[in-house]
Amino acid sequence: MVERIVEAGREVLVARGYDGASTNRIAEAAGISPGSLYQYFPDKDAVLAEVLDQYLDGMEARVSRAFLDGLSGSTPGPGGAADPGRGTGPVVRATLDALLDAFSEQPDLLRVIVEQLPRAPGSSGRPGRRAAFAGRIDDLVATVLLTRGETDPDIARASAWTVVRTVEHLTTGFVLERPAFGRDLLVEELTALVAGYLDARWSGGRVASDGPS
Repeated sequence: MVERIVEAGREVLVARGYDGASTNRIAEAAGISPGSLYQYFPDKDAVLAEVLDQYLDGMEARVSRAFLDGLSGSTPGPGGAADPGRGTGPVVRATLDALLDAFSEQPDLLRVIVEQLPRAPGSSGRPGRRAAFAGRIDDLVATVLLTRGETDPDIARASAWTVVRTVEHLTTGFVLERPAFGRDLLVEELTALVAGYLDARWSGGRVASDGPS
């Protein structure tokens, strides 16, 4: 019954937006009475919170799996640094494809989550859920950086934060804005951007010089 209500909440949220969603409409879409819905959820915000949690959990699983599967084909060299003959491009590309696949499957839900939920009444916990999702991906990337040549935890965290936010912003924008170029070109450009940055980190180097010695 819970999943039935959550699926109905997802459908109503996409069709009517946050303001148009209500427990009565969610119950009607689920084919149950409002009283039956209240046995499982106290209000519409509780239903929509579960919709968001399921969406983010699925996203995290897909992105993490693609990232880790890509890493499994890249063997660290001496001292833990990435094999210089193997760039991070394949790992980045696989992760981008997984993220874009997930975003593209439910673009209308993505739009509501990005554009409406953060500003909705009672939404104080929702930005926190999205931040927690991004934070877990940050931790994953930072951990890998530290096992592949980076020695400074602060730099690893900063690098991971930069990469994850860049990828999240650009891929979300691509799906929602539908620019006049194809997905393949976005993946090519974003792979070059992110892989170039990570290759420097994973080899224990720096992206830019700190200045003249």
